[in-house]
Amino acid sequence: MIGTNTYLHFMGNAQEAFNFYKSVFGGEFKNIQHYKNLDSGKKMSPEDREKLIHITLQISDDISIMASDILASMEMPFNAGNNFHICMHTENEQEADRLFGALSAEGRIDMPLNKTFWGAYFGMCLDKFGIQWMINFDNQQAG
Repeated sequence: MIGTNTYLHFMGNAQEAFNFYKSVFGGEFKNIQHYKNLDSGKKMSPEDREKLIHITLQISDDISIMASDILASMEMPFNAGNNFHICMHTENEQEADRLFGALSAEGRIDMPLNKTFWGAYFGMCLDKFGIQWMINFDNQQAG
């Protein structure tokens, strides 16, 4: 495995939260993406288009936190205090498959592993103990 980081979910205020975290921890914003930048964003309300599909706060070489806004239209439950995933970054697709299979066994698959529009092999699941996981292999590493 390459590493891990915490992935947080917010109900529309990810940018505000991350501005606060930057004031506390320092660092730099990386990979800020809004829903309006997606093809499907054209169909969203003007308010939802301004929300974040992804943001990374790189605090140091080894520490980063990531986040996205959950939209009401996603019908995903939002529970403050349980609104995070542990994101595991793998070295290859086979490792991603192995980890995803083991973690999702007796749990729930929320998003099957699949190649994504952002260039990753990615999936989300809930393990049998109620912990939410993201498994990510960045296809751009392989090149």
